[in-house]
Order: sequence, then structure tokens, then C-alpha cells
Amino acid sequence: MDNIHILWADDEIDLLKPHIIFLEQKGYSVQTATSGDEALEFLISKTFDIIFLDENMPGLSGIETLIKIKDTNPNIPVVMITKSEEETIMEEAIGSKISDYLIKPVNPNQIVLCLKKNLEKKKLISEKTTHSYQQEFRNIGMEIGNQLNYKEWVDIYKKIIKWEIELELSNDEGIREILRMQKDEANQVFSRFIEKRYIDWLNSSSGESPVLSHTLVREKILPHISDNTTTFVILIDNLRYDQWKVIQPIIEEYYHVESDEIFFSILPTTTQYSRNAIFSGLMPTEIEKKYPKYWKYEEDEGTKNQYENELLTEQLKRFGRDIKHSYTKVLSLSVGKRLVENIHNLMQNQLNFIVYNFVDMLSHARTEMEIIRELADDDPAYRSLTLSWFEHSPLLEIIKFIASKKAKLIITSDHGSIRVNNPVKIIGDKNTNTNLRYKCGRNLNFNKKDVFDIREPQKAYLPKNNVSTSFVFCKKNDFFAYPNNFNYYSNYYKNTFQHGGVSMEELMIPIISLKAK
Repeated sequence: MDNIHILWADDEIDLLKPHIIFLEQKGYSVQTATSGDEALEFLISKTFDIIFLDENMPGLSGIETLIKIKDTNPNIPVVMITKSEEETIMEEAIGSKISDYLIKPVNPNQIVLCLKKNLEKKKLISEKTTHSYQQEFRNIGMEIGNQLNYKEWVDIYKKIIKWEIELELSNDEGIREILRMQKDEANQVFSRFIEKRYIDWLNSSSGESPVLSHTLVREKILPHISDNTTTFVILIDNLRYDQWKVIQPIIEEYYHVESDEIFFSILPTTTQYSRNAIFSGLMPTEIEKKYPKYWKYEEDEGTKNQYENELLTEQLKRFGRDIKHSYTKVLSLSVGKRLVENIHNLMQNQLNFIVYNFVDMLSHARTEMEIIRELADDDPAYRSLTLSWFEHSPLLEIIKFIASKKAKLIITSDHGSIRVNNPVKIIGDKNTNTNLRYKCGRNLNFNKKDVFDIREPQKAYLPKNNVSTSFVFCKKNDFFAYPNNFNYYSNYYKNTFQHGGVSMEELMIPIISLKAK
């Protein structure tokens, strides 16, 4: 504690001598000042960790001193000490960014608690969070070992994400490593769970399957549509549940969260499959059969999801919903800005679907651009980059506008992504697709224990161009690499964010219902 230096400014500082002696006995170093001007002079020549500032000093007042302190030392915590609880004084002090305030007369224990709260807050939070996770580690481990259903897996995933985000504040790298290991174990068991249950989900009529991509609109969006309200659905491409949790506090300035749920993406967890399923309300083979002009095969040139608006229109017709709706796709900053300017025109619709592409571009840039690799080196950095983008994006302006009009808002995604680090070998012919998390083609050669393989794609409602076409999916944090140049590609793609396969991050997708404040 002997390295913590306090500056205490009060025109009646002599009356505070017992408090100062008490602090010095506790190991704090205290420099006193009898005026705002004297406090500012000390700040020129000395460094302090925290400042106690009397609000009612003659000459330069506490508020005036505070403003000058923040001009030159914006990051020093300042605690205002006042005799008055007048609302205007406190509003002015808080507006000038005080860290805390105390009402006179103060007692020594109040001061110590204030110091701990402002100077040791991060350490105390870290210790508390670490202790709390240590207590829950065993419980999560036991749950993972049980025969879980999909609802219980959702609970496990939400718990792991909660601890991932909270433990970012911890100084204990060891406890974060334990959590990473527990998450890896969970993903391994979850992959086995999906292998056993996925095909059954697609063919279940008993209600034992979760909401999947192709049932999302019917189950989670259409029930919110009514004649006298406007509903906006913002689908942020490739948004994981943890990324939703870091942008949630910003959105909660404008919206109340009515429901925070998770649905499951279909396989492969890519735009071509999952998002086309969302907009059509159909599985891929059903789209291929019912709307052949809207389905693109793996080997077809061009974008594979260019008919989302048409598929959405057809889905609404099938459900007998004569809804005035719109569809907007935002692929660039300029398009996002234009939407901000024109979004008022959408208020006349009952349903507005906005597909916003940034997170997906971020994950691809993470693979291809060295600077993004450095900025998003791991999951916490990936979340941080998402948050930074969102805070300064047209999307936030769009959400603010929607809130100002008291419109309903639903935020969701099509699939997630996972940071891969373990290459597994596969051999395929020249027509095999290039995705690193799943392969479809003929005569694929692989180690069966490494993958989830679907030899009969029709059972998973997956189209195939050839009678011998099969699909194989990477599990947990694996990625495919060909034996040729294996080491080069293994190193190049290691620690990049990929999607298409089987993991909690890719399959469990946020669907958030929000009500304007």
C-alpha cells in the first residue's frame, strides 16, 4: 500500500489531521493542500493515484478545481467531498467526471472503503470472479458429463460465455486457461451430441428438436408481427452469442431485452445453407426442389445467397401472411450510411429485414490480413474489435432511430465462427469445395474419428450433384488441410476464425427480442 499516493485538498485540512494519520498508519502516502490553486501546483510536480477534493473551498471552488484537474490529468480518480447534497451540485460534479463522492462528516472507514473501491476495484473484482468460477467449475464439469438435451446445452454454453467475459477482468491467467480447457472439453462432448441428434432433429415430429434455421421465422419472428406495429429484424452475419453479450449494454441504453434466446444453425454453418434456410423457411433440398432457380450449388459461380428477398416473400405467402415488408442488405459503410438517411421510409412496413455484414467480413479479414490478425489475436480481442466497430457504426444509428419510433426490434444471426488451431488431414478431388470446416464431394478420404460425416446427404436435407457426394464436418476447433503443403497451410490458417462445422460457437445462435424504452 506504500506506493499509493493521495492528494487531499480542503481549506479546513487541519481538522482532518486524525484522518490523515489513520491513512498513513494504513500505509498510504498523503499530500495535503488548503486550496484548489495549491492542489493544482502539486499536480505539476508530483504524481498521485487519487485526489480527495472539498467541494466548498474559498477562491477556486471544488468544481472549478475539478475541471482544471480533468483538463490536465483526465485519468486520475477524483472523489468530491461535500457538505451539501444539492442535486445541481452533484449533477455538475458527476458531469465533470468525478469517480465518487462522500458527504461530510466523513469517517476513516468510509475513506478506506472509497480507496479500495476506486483503486483496488479491478483487483477485488478479479479475485471475486476467480473465486466464483472456481466454485462453479466443478458444477459445469459434472453437467458436461451428463446426458444433456439441447436446452441443457444452451444453458451450459451461456454459462461458459458468461465466465469467459467476466474472467477477462481477472489477472489470473491460470484460471482463464482452466476455462479454455473446460470449453474445449464441452465442445468435444457437444460435437458427439450433435452427431447423435442432428439427423433426428430434422426428422422429428415430436417437438423434441430446437428451433433451427428453417423454423426461425415461423417460430420466433412471425409471432411478433401485428397490424399496428413495425418490426425490424436485424440479422448481423456471423454474430456469435458472446459478441451479442458485449454489444448488449450499449443496446440496453435504448431497449429492454424481452427475451435472450438461442436457436441452432443447420449444417453446414455457412451463409449458403443457414441463411437461405432462414429466409426460405425450408431446408436446402426443399429449396432446390421447390425453387430451383433460387438455389446455387457449391460449384456454381457467384454469390450463393442472392435471392433472400424472394425466398422471404415466398415464405410469407406459404404461411398466409400478407405482410408489407422490406429487405435490405448492408455490405459496406456507404450502404449503411444511406440506410441511416432513408430508414424513416421503412416505418410504413409491418416487417423490415436488414442483413448487416460486418462480423463475417471481420472473420475473413482475420484470415487474410496480417494487421487484423494482430488486432483480433484471440476471442477476447475478437469481441473487443466487434464492440469497437459497433460503437462507431451506422448500425448503432439505425438502432437508435428504431428505438425513437418505439418499433419492435429483433437481433439475430445466421451462424457463428470458431477460432481453429488443430489441422486434420483430408483428401478430395479437384471439385471438392474450399471451406476449411466442412467438405462436400466424391471419394473424400479422412480419418472417421476426426469428423462428423454424413454419407447420405438426403437424410440431412443436403443437395448433392453426384450420387456418391458426401459431407464431412470438422468438430470442436479442428480445420481441414490437404496433405500437400500440409505444414504451410496448417500454420497459415491456425488461430483464424472459421465457420461451417460443428461447435457450440458455430451452431448456437442468438435470437434477441427487444422492446423500446
